[in-house]
Amino acid sequence: MTDITQSERAAKPPTAEHDLRDPFAAAIRATRMAMIVTDPRQADNPIIFANDAFLKLTGYPRDEVIGRNCRFLQGPDTDPVQADRVREAIAKGEDAVVDILNYRKDGSTFWNALHLSPVRDKTGEVTYFFASQLDVSDSKRLASERDDVRDRLEAAVADRTHELSQALDQKTALLHEVDHRVKNNLQLISSLLLLQNRRVTDPAVKASLRGMLERVSAIATVHRRLFQSDDVERFDVSAFVRDLVSDMVGSARRDDVKVQLDLERVDVAAAKAAPLALVISELFSNALRHAFPIGHSGDIFVGIARSDDDLRIEITDNGVGLENSASSGGFGLTIVQLLCQQLKARSETTSAEPGTRVVVHMPVDGVHH
Repeated sequence: MTDITQSERAAKPPTAEHDLRDPFAAAIRATRMAMIVTDPRQADNPIIFANDAFLKLTGYPRDEVIGRNCRFLQGPDTDPVQADRVREAIAKGEDAVVDILNYRKDGSTFWNALHLSPVRDKTGEVTYFFASQLDVSDSKRLASERDDVRDRLEAAVADRTHELSQALDQKTALLHEVDHRVKNNLQLISSLLLLQNRRVTDPAVKASLRGMLERVSAIATVHRRLFQSDDVERFDVSAFVRDLVSDMVGSARRDDVKVQLDLERVDVAAAKAAPLALVISELFSNALRHAFPIGHSGDIFVGIARSDDDLRIEITDNGVGLENSASSGGFGLTIVQLLCQQLKARSETTSAEPGTRVVVHMPVDGVHH
């Protein structure tokens, strides 16, 4: 709010621009910012002063500006909400700052950053309104272009996200179909082996078939673990071991053998899951079936850990030991040796005094916590 001098307050309200003669008027005449002065004491609050910058901005000559309400700058696309804000500020004698679309004399538009301020005398009566105008069309255009670019980018991202979502849905459906078929095939193989095992009478053949059933079961457990995981490209070794131990101990019906687990969460690439699972299955089966002949009880320790250099798998029993065990050779250990070569792993078998300790070290490449 701006005060005016005692002489100005006593003067008769100006009726034309040339009557507004004071230092402030001289200042706003000279400024390059478009400015006008209106008189709210006259009907319809007409413009009584407009500087050259305002005339240049709007394209109107002075005689078409003086005496008119500034609403003549509004047009069809002027936001009525912003126009109402200006009218309300004038009615209340308050400041107003709005961005409003105005029209020049030639019909072209410009965005007007309008600053409106009342001028009061010492009694508090509003005697004038000063209004400055700034053409912010370039800023508005840049903002609009930026918004358009943002909207296009958001639309493009939304489209791409939809495409990826559809592709993921298709991939998920395919994986479920593969999952279903693999389960059926593994179940069929297990059923055939079980049927054959029931038909043969030779103990050695029955033992071989039982070993094959365990291997198929181990692969089925790997498959189930992979497809239950959120990431089918990683395999949780420790979760597999928990399932394997539970299944094999239950199947062997050896309540006299206790299993201790010390399992650190370690993930390996899915491509290594099946051969690694078979190695663990063979070693645990060997300990469970050969370290403790019927009548011998004991304990088996299974440990999974990640060291700086490798994945360490340990299976230790306190059974009859290497010298008295039938586990010193056979097809199972041959499988372990071949699979360790495939995995670039190495196995070490030592005496646990009593019992046997087997430690497998697999290179750390591709192993994650």
